[in-house]
Amino acid sequence: MQAWLALHETPATQRAYRKEAERLILWAIVERNRALSSLTTDDAIAYRNFLRRPTPRDKWIGPLRARDSAEWRPFVGGLSARSSAYALSVLGALFRWLIEQRYMLANPFAGVKVRGNSGVAMLDTSRGFTEGEWLLIRALADGLEWSYGWAAPAAQRLRFLLDFGYATGLRASELVGATLGNIKTDEHDDHWLHLVGKGTKAGKVALPPLARTALDQYLLGRGLSVTPARWNPKTPLIGSLEQDSTDGITGARLWHVMRRFFLQAADVIQAEQPVTAEKLRRASPHWMRHSHATHALARGADLTSVRDNLRHASIATTSVYLHSDEIKRARQIGAAFAARTSP
Repeated sequence: MQAWLALHETPATQRAYRKEAERLILWAIVERNRALSSLTTDDAIAYRNFLRRPTPRDKWIGPLRARDSAEWRPFVGGLSARSSAYALSVLGALFRWLIEQRYMLANPFAGVKVRGNSGVAMLDTSRGFTEGEWLLIRALADGLEWSYGWAAPAAQRLRFLLDFGYATGLRASELVGATLGNIKTDEHDDHWLHLVGKGTKAGKVALPPLARTALDQYLLGRGLSVTPARWNPKTPLIGSLEQDSTDGITGARLWHVMRRFFLQAADVIQAEQPVTAEKLRRASPHWMRHSHATHALARGADLTSVRDNLRHASIATTSVYLHSDEIKRARQIGAAFAARTSP
């Protein structure tokens, strides 16, 4: 299994594929009492049904927790048709490779499809915050030191992650992989972060004033210069909190830092904002990317500009975010077609 994962170079892809493989291995051992090499088509069909509704719930489903937590479970809920289809496609690829290695004779997932899946990978735009929710979240972050007991360096780093991630729409893997040397200024005095993104594709992301201001404040907090000419190009964009460390943080550490804040914020607002609190309990760092896209389009940014900044291969992917403001759409159509007045 490790050899198969090593074929995929990007850490994000390895994590996603490992999750699907581990889930299947656990299910095969715990529920079917057999090894991967003994799985049949009937098992694959049973696993497809299991993905939609993992049972028993207390054994398989639980809140997002660290892997070393006693509360960790393989699922946070049943998978949608799209997510189930993705899981089966990954497992199909795994078994094709196992056949090539002469570990398997047949692929039990061959021909196993998911009903209700359109076959088109659509983004889940519900995994993001409204503008009002984001303002509330950001206000809570401003009080981390004196209201919630965070150490100043940790609070400063968290605020930078919020502002910089939200302003740029970067993926978590791109945030932890960036260095100060990746930041460039062009002949028009525009600022860009150059990176290698998903699929090892080179690209660049515009750095708006919010991102640059957040960076300056964060660098000062780390005791670093805000002048690019004085930067060590190898300095990680996001630093470790360890004493005198020049290292960055890992993607797993970023996830834990953000989850700690989201869960704490959820507890604070539970009584007055239960809906937003529930969203925060489900949130991950990737929600900042979704919020970036939705808010940019709502504020008038061109679809092509948002597409290029997110580095989507197709504008159809980016256009999904145009449909997220359903309240505005409902009101505008309602105003255009008002009810008839009584004679």
